[in-house]
Amino acid sequence: MLDTVPLQSRILDHADHYARWSGLAIGIVAAQHLITMNSGDIALPLVFAITAFGLCAVGGVLLGDALTLPPQETVRTASLAPRLIRDQVPPRMAPLLLLQAAFLVVLLVVGAVTASSVVDRPDRAGSVINVTCEGIRTSLGPWPGLYYSGPMFAALAVATPVCVWALRRIADGTGDEQQRRDRAWAITGAWGLLVSSQVLLVVLMLFVALTDKTCAGPLGAATLVAICPLGLLGMFCFGWSLATVVAPRAVDDEAAHEAAHEAVHGAAHESAHEGTSGDE
Repeated sequence: MLDTVPLQSRILDHADHYARWSGLAIGIVAAQHLITMNSGDIALPLVFAITAFGLCAVGGVLLGDALTLPPQETVRTASLAPRLIRDQVPPRMAPLLLLQAAFLVVLLVVGAVTASSVVDRPDRAGSVINVTCEGIRTSLGPWPGLYYSGPMFAALAVATPVCVWALRRIADGTGDEQQRRDRAWAITGAWGLLVSSQVLLVVLMLFVALTDKTCAGPLGAATLVAICPLGLLGMFCFGWSLATVVAPRAVDDEAAHEAAHEAVHGAAHESAHEGTSGDE
């Protein structure tokens, strides 16, 4: 039998996949170009590269969501219960990503408050931290002050409200439950990719700065101990987010099965309760 489905329709059916994968590919290419740009500072190109990769991933997912075709249903059903964003996002990973984002903001704020400028480079204000080592004033860096954290703050300030708006749009839009959850998981994964990559970068900067010289002191040692679990959390969230952006349905099938299982049990329980009430 010949395939009667138009080629344009088949392409549009998978446009969200192409957009997500293209966003990741463009992000990788952009990161490669930015990390090799000429700069007297080795850390700043890395900041721009990580930020560009995260923003491209978010942009690709948002574009894919915008290109998603509405469901071709002959009969549409609607529920009286309002749809909430928290019902569409991953129930286990979303709180973990929010916790990771909170840690990131705290580290960036603390880094901005404690950062100083290089003694002989006043144009790099907020790039190092000055400490006293054996009575000598010295600088440790790279430090996540405003010199480096400015692009990170800007990326979070742009991506976060846009992703929240997209999640709200998905919750209020059409489509079956599985499709809405797939789209919401993809957006959550893209935002998590941006946040987790920045967390890993900040942890790396702190680790390099505090182990560069033996001048960090007890507070620096305590900071190193504290950021190690955060680095492990960042690697786990990065891997999950990347897998979710690439194939959100594969990750979401288990959650959908659990939701359907709970719905069946809930309906059975309600039917049993109604039967008991009728007998009375």
